[in-house]
Parts: sequence; structure tokens; C-alpha cells
Amino acid sequence: MPTGPVSPRVTYRPGDEGVNAYSLLTSVVLPRPIAWVSSLSADGVGNLAPHSFFSVASARPPVVSFTSVGRKDTLANVLATGEFVVNIVSAELLEACNGTSAEVPAAVDEALLLRIEMEPSEVVRPPRVVRSPASIECTLHTTVEVGDSVVVLGLVQAITVQERVLRDGRVDARALDPLSRLGGHQWGTLGEIRSVRRPRPEDVLPD
Repeated sequence: MPTGPVSPRVTYRPGDEGVNAYSLLTSVVLPRPIAWVSSLSADGVGNLAPHSFFSVASARPPVVSFTSVGRKDTLANVLATGEFVVNIVSAELLEACNGTSAEVPAAVDEALLLRIEMEPSEVVRPPRVVRSPASIECTLHTTVEVGDSVVVLGLVQAITVQERVLRDGRVDARALDPLSRLGGHQWGTLGEIRSVRRPRPEDVLPD
């Protein structure tokens, strides 16, 4: 454990005057992986948008989650069709991914607008991003409304990974090179990677 003096804390209470809970949460919950979600409307119009409230919700069954902060086009499409694809964003895709965060009309396909190359997915109808190193194809499991946000849980139907990021059948994090969101307008890359084994009970319990 670190030693030396400990900095005093400042307390922020949501609801108090001048407290921006969104800004604080997105500045301390770091880094946040990015779900670059591709979906189709009921009429077949494509949508591609980044969501930084994204994680694995379950391994058995395999379920991932992302949160729509407000009623975004992605959410409308997933509710209408029951399918979506999470595309992992590598560092080389930063500008393209950021471009799709612009709030354009629902009738505009961001991939076509920004010339982002797409290709057919293996199982679901929404296409995947060609340059994404890994894509997770999902069908809608359930949604959970939390205030003005909706948590979307997706049952994983297929995971496709580019061969170049595989090492002995496992995904190499450095080769995947995933981006993350930080606070404000900041993005993050992997930086230092450390390998630390989980201790056994006998390693931490007293004799």
C-alpha cells in the first residue's frame, strides 16, 4: 500500500447547486471502453454511434450491455429490430468514431456519410465495421430504464476477431489497441500493461 500523507477529499452531492453528476461520474469512472454500435432501423437505414457506458454483463449466458443516455437512434433501432453489433474501436479509428457522435437526423446513415466501410455480419442483419479489430453480434435480451437512460442488454450470438490481433488463439490486448473514453473531450489508449496473478486464499489469510 502507498505511504505518506493522504490528500483531503471534496464531497459533491447530486442535486446540490453547481454539481454536475454526469461530468463528475464520467471524469472518475475511467477508462470507459467504447461500444461503437451499428444497427438498422425498421426501414433498413443504417446507424453507427459510439456509447461509452459499455461492459460485459454476463459470461453464462454471454451478455454485453451499453447505455443509451436519452432516447437515441441506436435505442430506437434496437427496440424495433432486436439486433445490433458492438464494434471495438482501435486507436486508428478515433477520428471516424468521433465523427459518428454528431447528432444527425435518423434518416442519415453515419457510415455512408463519413465513408466508413461496412460489411455483412455473420449472424445478425446490422453490418459490422470493416476496420474494427473485433465485433460482437447481439440480439436484444432486455432493456432496463434508469431515469432518463436505458440500459440495453444484448445476448451475444457471435464474436468475430481479425486474425492479426490473435496470439495462440487468444486476443492480444496490445494488437487490439482499444480506445477508451475519459472525462470531457479526452480519449485514452492502453498505455502500460501489467500482468499480476490473483492471490490464493493462503497467500492473504493469516496462518
